[in-house]
Amino acid sequence: MFFSRCLKVKNYEKLYTSIISLSGIFVFWLESNFRTQSLEDWVLVYMLSGSITLLNFFLINLPPKDNSFSMDSAVYLATLFLYGTHLALIVLLLCSIVELFSKHKMSLWRHLFNFSMYCFMILGAYYSFSLFDGQIGDINIRNLFPYMISLVVYFSINVTLMFLFFLFSGQIFRGAFDMGVLLESTVSYFVTLLLSLVLAILLNEQRYFGLFLFTVLVTLLSFVFRKFLKLYQHASEQANKDHLTGLYNHGFFKETLKEKFSDARVLHQPLCLALIDLDDFKKYNDCNGHLRGDELLKFFGDLLQTETKEKNYVVARYGGEEFAVLMPSTTKEQAFLFLNQLRKKVNDTYFPGVEYIPYRCLSFSCGIAEYEKGIYDSGELIHRADQAMYYAKAQGKNNVQIYDEKNISLSAIEFKEDLDAMEQQLKIFLSKDVYTYRHSKRVFTYALEFSEMLDLNEHEKQTLILGALIHDIGKLEVPRDILNKKEKLEPHEWEIVKKHVTWGKEILASDRRFDDLLPLVELHHERYDGKGYPYGLKGEEIPKLARILCVIDSFDAMTTERPYQRTKTFEEAVVELRKCAGTQFDPVYAETFAEMIETKYLSHLKSKCLIDV
Repeated sequence: MFFSRCLKVKNYEKLYTSIISLSGIFVFWLESNFRTQSLEDWVLVYMLSGSITLLNFFLINLPPKDNSFSMDSAVYLATLFLYGTHLALIVLLLCSIVELFSKHKMSLWRHLFNFSMYCFMILGAYYSFSLFDGQIGDINIRNLFPYMISLVVYFSINVTLMFLFFLFSGQIFRGAFDMGVLLESTVSYFVTLLLSLVLAILLNEQRYFGLFLFTVLVTLLSFVFRKFLKLYQHASEQANKDHLTGLYNHGFFKETLKEKFSDARVLHQPLCLALIDLDDFKKYNDCNGHLRGDELLKFFGDLLQTETKEKNYVVARYGGEEFAVLMPSTTKEQAFLFLNQLRKKVNDTYFPGVEYIPYRCLSFSCGIAEYEKGIYDSGELIHRADQAMYYAKAQGKNNVQIYDEKNISLSAIEFKEDLDAMEQQLKIFLSKDVYTYRHSKRVFTYALEFSEMLDLNEHEKQTLILGALIHDIGKLEVPRDILNKKEKLEPHEWEIVKKHVTWGKEILASDRRFDDLLPLVELHHERYDGKGYPYGLKGEEIPKLARILCVIDSFDAMTTERPYQRTKTFEEAVVELRKCAGTQFDPVYAETFAEMIETKYLSHLKSKCLIDV
């Protein structure tokens, strides 16, 4: 299926580029005129073509990510404003022929596509310039508005044709045309317009010397900006690198993880994160001293860098003796194979002083987590890798573990301790909002019962139950007069109430024990159709347990007395659950919960009524 989808995308791409290329060649044939008036015109054509070829070699580079733009558009526009389309198209043809031979590795269809795109851009700029009464050959202030319009058209045609190309080739993803990219492009195009007018004035006054002066000026600018970019990149690298190991630092790694995580979610590509902890590093420091410990960290960092060099992995010192490896386009099985082989290699690599630590060799414990649909942000991926790493250490160290919820469930004692801690947090509501306290206790009871009916492992059951109990903890930050208001909330008051999910996450985030509960607290008001809050997640973008909690929470809200809404009976609430299945609620969990209510509560109520009669 994936292969047929790729084949379909490839066919669309070929069809689109073929249409644009053939159309561009046809338009060029109609509009161009090789019968120039004099030998002097041909000399100018060759000089303009030579200038563009040189300027394409000396691109102007700009930070932050080595963005670059060429001044070829400035030359085409200046030629257009002074001499019209015929000369500009002939210059384009000559430059395209030079590029065809200089970039022979590029496929022919790409050369034709680029040539045709420039044809459309030049002709679009010309006709829009003429439409607004722009005078060819007359460079003056009266033509300022037509200049601007022609530039906008030139820019719009470029963006549109490239957007369609990426769309048909299947390379469009969220953020590809964000406001930052468009702003940068807009600025560079207005610089192009300004320089095109400068060149037009120089050509008009001193034709050959003016062109020579412009080319030299832009070439020097290219050298200056390249030097500036190198200085910028050097300063940026210093800020992003760990001074001891030379690897990326914690801050840069987390930013990169966010970018790769977003790409993996949109493009549906595998992504793995590994956290590595050097075993018994404290003991090594105690036996050998901190200077030797620093040498060990640098040695291990160099080893990681060498082993990952050809794999396009991002390696960072995460903190202390912890390291992180971000592995795009890598499954958890591939990551495990690579890191386990690395672990064995590390075991066999001698470093002075390791004979004083328990394993008598270098070793590490490693946890691997792979991006899955239910993971809603990069922080959850880090948490999973962290849990897998601690599980590896609990297994005796010197091993690699893949995150598995079955292996990290709490013991009965730990679960009871966490439950007690949640209860203590919840009791604060007794003095502020009794409704929220009682609501949380009921949701907790429903979650306890519902978890036994679902295909959940022990860790998921524990997480759902604890999350149900504490899901509204953020309402502690909501003003008392809003929580206890008897009338319907005003829009601004409702906006404050909606923030309780974010506040709840912030309250729980202060204790690492409760990291697993964060998605439930923050996302239990997301809707299956994407119309919920705080992020508007949709379908399986919402973590499974948050979807389950949304059903339970909404059912109790419907069946509980509120000042500004009529309470539904259990029968009415079950009807509402089924009515909103697939829109507000996950249809599978909504139906299963409705069946549980009918079985455990409604049948009990019916039998009680019969006995009373």
